[in-house]
Amino acid sequence: MLDRIATHQEPQAVNASNRRWSSLVWMTLLYGMPVVLVLVARFLQATDYVGRDNDDVMRLVEVRDLLGGQGWFDLVQLRLGLEGGTQMHWSRLIDLPIAGLIWLFGSIFGPDKAEMLALAVWPIFLAVPLLMVMGLAGRRIAGTPGMHFCFGLTAIFIVTSNRFLGGAIDHHNVQLLLAAIMAAMLVDLSGRATSGVIAGVAAALAIAIGAETTPLVAIVCAIVALQWALVGRDVARATIAFGLSLAVTLSAAFFLTVPPHLYRVATCDNLSIAFYSLALVGGTVLAASAAFVSDRGTPMRFAALGVSGSLVLAVALVVAPQCLGNPLASLDPLLIELWLNNVAEAQSFSTVLALQPENLGAYYFCGAFGSLVCAWRIWRGDRVRLHLILIGLVAANLAIALVQVRAMAFSNLLAILPLSVLLVDLRAWSQGGTRGAAASLAYVLALVAAVPAVWAIGGTVASDGLGGLKTEAVSNAQSCLTGSALSDIAALAPSTIVGPSDIGASILRHTKHRVLSAPYHRNAEGILLELKIGLATPVEAKAMLSRLNNPVLVFCANDVQIGMITRREPQGFYAQLAANRVPDFLTPLPVSAGSSIQLYAFKP
Repeated sequence: MLDRIATHQEPQAVNASNRRWSSLVWMTLLYGMPVVLVLVARFLQATDYVGRDNDDVMRLVEVRDLLGGQGWFDLVQLRLGLEGGTQMHWSRLIDLPIAGLIWLFGSIFGPDKAEMLALAVWPIFLAVPLLMVMGLAGRRIAGTPGMHFCFGLTAIFIVTSNRFLGGAIDHHNVQLLLAAIMAAMLVDLSGRATSGVIAGVAAALAIAIGAETTPLVAIVCAIVALQWALVGRDVARATIAFGLSLAVTLSAAFFLTVPPHLYRVATCDNLSIAFYSLALVGGTVLAASAAFVSDRGTPMRFAALGVSGSLVLAVALVVAPQCLGNPLASLDPLLIELWLNNVAEAQSFSTVLALQPENLGAYYFCGAFGSLVCAWRIWRGDRVRLHLILIGLVAANLAIALVQVRAMAFSNLLAILPLSVLLVDLRAWSQGGTRGAAASLAYVLALVAAVPAVWAIGGTVASDGLGGLKTEAVSNAQSCLTGSALSDIAALAPSTIVGPSDIGASILRHTKHRVLSAPYHRNAEGILLELKIGLATPVEAKAMLSRLNNPVLVFCANDVQIGMITRREPQGFYAQLAANRVPDFLTPLPVSAGSSIQLYAFKP
């Protein structure tokens, strides 16, 4: 009799699961179509098919080199930096799909349009799985209403962000998708092994693609481990699956993307033996603990967790102790002062407060709001396990954003989950507006406050008074590299270009020249030399330029960094050029009328 009941119920469960997935797919299409249309419309209005971020430009240069025959394991950018080039720290896992799209479109539309189409399709395509994953997470934490709130808030997040615009081909959009996948799997409280597998794969790919997500992956690993220690057998299968899939996937990524001669080199800014050894040991010992200690009681599970953590720490101290601190702390102080402190995504809360107070709400409010909602729920004993997971994800990313603002996109995205739960409850409490004005007002205010774009608009309006919104800022590269300026540089015979780091990637994209500096910490020696040239006396600058094999100097008075250099050293080389005092070892080269740059050839 029991067998007949089980046989009868199993198809019902399968059918219910199929209906849920079908509903999720249809809702993804419903919300995704307008999102894609908006992104396509914005791409068609753009003046360039490559994103405005230097990283988008540099990624395209890297993809072109791969298509041009550079080896899969060869990540040296030969046209960047000092003699021998610069070993880049980016992953081929992002280069590959973009290069594949360019190759595919090239066979259909020809090479002229292939690059443009590939750069449009890749980021816009990623918006759709992000919507689906967030919708899945919303349904898991708050049912169908939660799914709709997550869909709606994620759609707004996508269309108001620059991460999914056509041309945004850097890895940040993929990292956001992977963060959402990990969150959606963690909030599956049923302990399904498939959720553990998917979360482990996403965590491994996040490390492989960009080391800046390592703190987030560490937080995810801690959540999985602590949940197992507290819950035990009910989540054992999911914990084992997570640990093993993390170790296996990162092993595959390591051997597929790291050159064999770098297997034993520990670097802290990309996938190397440092992160690989930690993930391999950590994932394996976590899986082993869950396999053998799950039934031994909470104290024993925490003891096993302590032993596992000590083992991981010991591996870190032996293999890569330098990675336990800030990998950029060893940069030259001059680089930190004149370059790193001015990199927008690396700025701290205090810097944003001092220089961009109008952005505080857009950067930090939703993460703080979501964290407070989770803390309030936990204090009240409301779905404690779920909100412990959510506060771990949201508050940790908010803390990282306070140190480096780049993490604010992650905290804003993940805050959608606890805020959706809040909105579901407030909507039910207001009873469709029948409970009274106060309930309806609370619901509407929470809904508006859950949108980072609202805070961005409010901050801009407040900073401008009632005069309206600010116009979109123009980057250093755009203010210096106008079309005529690029034409003037491209017309020169290939040589080494000495100029501000912010224009380096664009010169690599549009010309055959090599550049001394571009805004990447792996190019620290090139950036530092360019800064020293600008600060030096003309005699000292001549000696440094003479070691660069007859370079061409690109001087742009509009560049922010050049302005900082001239103010720091009023008698220096750049200050002399800004005052139109050209030393005799430079020969002015012709530029177009009204050009934003001056070009100078070095006379040996």
